Amino acid sequence: MFSFDDPAFLASFEYPGLRWYLGETPADNQWFSVCFAESLGLFCAVATSGTNNRVMTSSDGITWTSRTSPADIQWRSVCFAESLGLFCAVAGTGTGNRVMTSSDGITWTSRTSPADNEWRSVCFAESLGLFCAVAGTGTNNRVMTSSDGITWATRTSPADIGWFSVCFAESLGLFCAVASSGTNNRVMTSSDGITWTLGTSPADNLWRSVCFAESLGLFCAVASSGTNNRVMTSSDGITWATRTSPADIGWVSVCFAKSIGLFCSVATSGTGNRVMTSSDGITWTSRTSPADNEWRGVCFAESLGLFCAVASTGTGNRVMTSR
Repeated sequence: MFSFDDPAFLASFEYPGLRWYLGETPADNQWFSVCFAESLGLFCAVATSGTNNRVMTSSDGITWTSRTSPADIQWRSVCFAESLGLFCAVAGTGTGNRVMTSSDGITWTSRTSPADNEWRSVCFAESLGLFCAVAGTGTNNRVMTSSDGITWATRTSPADIGWFSVCFAESLGLFCAVASSGTNNRVMTSSDGITWTLGTSPADNLWRSVCFAESLGLFCAVASSGTNNRVMTSSDGITWATRTSPADIGWVSVCFAKSIGLFCSVATSGTGNRVMTSSDGITWTSRTSPADNEWRGVCFAESLGLFCAVASTGTGNRVMTSR
C-alpha cells in the first residue's frame, strides 16, 4: 500500500516502471488478465477462479470492486474495443459460453463460443473492427473472430500448437500470435484474422505474450522458458531475433506504454525481480517487484500514466501499480 505523500512514490514519476506499489484486491481469485478502457477511464481484470465474482474493475488501479461474472469458468483474457465501447473476455473452460462482453465492465453477458477450445487471448483490431482470439487446444480451429463480440466464427489455424497470445499492429495492419509449443514455428500472422501464415521462431521457448509498439514499429514477445533469450522482437512479425533477458524467470505478459515509450513485462517466478522494462525491446532491465506473487497480466493506462499488473497468488494484494 502507498501514500501519494510518500517520497519514494513521487520519485517513481522520474523512473517509469521502476517503483511498484501493492494494491488491495476485493477477492483472492486467480487474476489472469487486465486491460484499460481509455474512453471509460476504467481498468478491468478477469480471473480463472472465484464464485460469481471473476471480474473486478477500478478507475485508478488502487481501489477495486468485484463484479458479477455470468459464468464461473476460467476467464483467461480481456480486452476493450474503443470504437465499439465494449469489453470482451474469453475463457479456457465452459460449454458453448467461453465469451462474455460488457459495455461498462459491471454488467456482463455470456456469448456463444463456436468451439470449446482453451481460449487464452483476445485482442481488438480498431482499423478492421474485429475481435480475434487464439487457443491452446482444437483441431484446425484455434482462432476465432467477431465484429461485435457476440457472433463468433472459427478460423483455420495453420498449426495445432499451443497458441497463447495475440495482438494487432495498427500501422502494419497485422495480427500476430505466439505459441508455447511447436518446432521453429511458434509465430503466426494474419492481415484479416481469417487467413493465417506460420512464421519461424528463433527459439522454441514457451512464448506466453506478445504486444506491438506503434511508435517503435516493433513486435515484442516474452517467454517463460529459455536461457538468456526469453524475449524476441520483430519489425514485421515474420523475421524475429531473440534478445537477452535479465533473468531466466517466468515472463508471461508484456505491454507497451506509448506515451513514455516503454515496454514492461511481469513474471510468475523470481525473487523480488518479477518486473523488467525496456525502451527499445532489446536491452532489458530488472525491476524490483513489491511481492513475489504470480503476476499474470500487465497493461498501461495512457490517460493515467499508470502501469497495472494482476496476480493469481497473494493475500489481499494481487494488484500492483507503477507511475
